[in-house]
Amino acid sequence: MLPYSTTFDQSTLTRLMDHDAIVQRYRALFALLDWQVLPNPMPDPSRPGRRPHPESAYIKALLVKITEGYEYCSRLRTFLVEHPLLVLELGFRPVLNCDLPYGFDVQRTVPSERWLREKQRTLDHRHLQDLFHATVHALQKEIPELGEVVAFDVKHQYAWVRENNLRESIKDRFCKERQPRGDPDCRVGVKSSTNQDQADGSKKERKEYLWGYGSGIVSATIAGYGDVVLAEFTQPFNESDVSYYLPLFIQAVAVLGRFPLHVTADAAYDAWYTYQTCAYREGIAAIPLNTHGHEDVPRDRDGVPLCPIGLRMHPTYRFLHTKGYHAQRYRCPLLFPQRTGETCEHEQFQKDKGCVKDINIEKGGLTVTARKRVTSLEHSPPRVLLAPAFSSPVCLQFACRDVCGGLLSCLTSPHPLPESAR
Repeated sequence: MLPYSTTFDQSTLTRLMDHDAIVQRYRALFALLDWQVLPNPMPDPSRPGRRPHPESAYIKALLVKITEGYEYCSRLRTFLVEHPLLVLELGFRPVLNCDLPYGFDVQRTVPSERWLREKQRTLDHRHLQDLFHATVHALQKEIPELGEVVAFDVKHQYAWVRENNLRESIKDRFCKERQPRGDPDCRVGVKSSTNQDQADGSKKERKEYLWGYGSGIVSATIAGYGDVVLAEFTQPFNESDVSYYLPLFIQAVAVLGRFPLHVTADAAYDAWYTYQTCAYREGIAAIPLNTHGHEDVPRDRDGVPLCPIGLRMHPTYRFLHTKGYHAQRYRCPLLFPQRTGETCEHEQFQKDKGCVKDINIEKGGLTVTARKRVTSLEHSPPRVLLAPAFSSPVCLQFACRDVCGGLLSCLTSPHPLPESAR
């Protein structure tokens, strides 16, 4: 609704909005989203008084907060009050006053700082999901191949707690038993780990800790278009990177309406079930090799494991492994299927048991065994694919739990932001 005043009539206000640079910039941004998926409740006669502002107005305002780089809702409100025409463009219901230049009282129209913070914390997760899914579906109509190749990665997000401020003197700041009072949901984890060379030639491991969260995203990079974030999943920072994979993959499938064909990620995602999601569609999981500290089992050309002295081991039976995959057990060839009379110096043979190897026989496990590692340009390392998604505010608004006041962490993560982070 456009107001009128003694200074500007409605036609003049319309022309002012059409020529205002800030209004035009955000009008172009908001045009990329399908706002029709959001509910617009009809007036309720049983509730007299002013109609509440539409949900879309709050979402647009908080998108402005992210785009402008404001950490606090107080700065957002100041910005909106200074740009009355933008307030009208966002869709807030104006408090009319024809004696004022723009025909409404902008101070009374813009919600208070406290209410903006409350709306940021309690925005309906389902509405944001609907808005996000509609955006992806619109992109699929424009880009049919969207989501054929997807990249996974996790980025740390600092919790707004005293323990992360290294300028403060705090005893045992990264002790996991001493939960910060400012955010009861955050957890301590390792941000980075490096080996430093010592004077005596040895190496000393140095770890950097933080209290916070990890935001995992799935991104698709399309030549000529850029990056599109398809899913987001936030957990406390003490969870491993690979634990993000299946929740993110399920979300990506739900949003796209089909399975991604190829997957790329860093070495932290080198697990059999990561390859399993691609194996049945003849896809490729481009992931660097990660032995996870275990010695590689030598194998023959057909994949049969070799014992420590180089003999082909004997298959006995198949079973369901405690880690969720079907496995084939191989035993010592000198003892199974029957004793050969030969001896071996291995300690397991001396115990009359012989070597035992349990081999993952799922398609994903066999892919890991075959060492199908791809580093071509189409399946480049995920840092290359995901760096723009984590750095661009437009992509970030659909991706991450942004401790600087990120709105659409709610898009795919129902966790509310800590009150101190707003």
